[in-house]
Amino acid sequence: MKLSVIIPAFNEEKYIGDTLQNLIEKAGSDIYEIIVVDNASTDKTSEVAKSFKGVKVVREKRKGLTRARQAGLLAARGDLVAYIDADTRVKDFWLHKVKQEFEKNPRLVCLSAPYSLYDVSKWKRILVWSYWNLLAYPTYMLLMKYMVLGANFVARRSVLMKIGGFDATIEFYGEDTNIARRLAKAGKVKFLRKSLVTSSARRMEAEGWLKIGLKYTTNFISEILRHKPAHQDYRDYR
Repeated sequence: MKLSVIIPAFNEEKYIGDTLQNLIEKAGSDIYEIIVVDNASTDKTSEVAKSFKGVKVVREKRKGLTRARQAGLLAARGDLVAYIDADTRVKDFWLHKVKQEFEKNPRLVCLSAPYSLYDVSKWKRILVWSYWNLLAYPTYMLLMKYMVLGANFVARRSVLMKIGGFDATIEFYGEDTNIARRLAKAGKVKFLRKSLVTSSARRMEAEGWLKIGLKYTTNFISEILRHKPAHQDYRDYR
């Protein structure tokens, strides 16, 4: 199975280099192609990404996460497409394990997992672990049967294309729940409890943990019940 890794990036010159270096070192042999989607950046995101041999940069002039995700999907050629954020770090054998999951289950259309944080205190990492293991995962197992985290998911490209890709009317919040719900109609969406990646906590730190937690929860519920997010406005943090 050929696997494309897609990284949406808006003004990420500070983070994208370390992310690409980590990705190549940890999972390079399992990757068919790496695509960085420069989503209307005004900094040197593209220049930094292009400095890495073999990395393809796609320019999406229309600002918006779902539009960046869709641009990456249309440019990808792999059987599987993996989405991570521009500040994400993967672990050893990350994609190797992902491929094994898809190979042993033909009905699997999407695989996702939570993340841990690499730039916060120990007690905040425990807080995040508690959220995923004591709230999010039980919700997935008992109620939803589908869940996707935008910073860490892999899907079959053919199935994403079949359902029309990403909903470009969604700017940010709720986009991962939207794609999870729609993919679940086409096959199995699996959510693993064990963390496979680590990410920066900059959004939580800048906006406030309680505030951002309430926003994510509200939009998760709204997308499930109303099939649209509760908020359209969002801020970028660099």
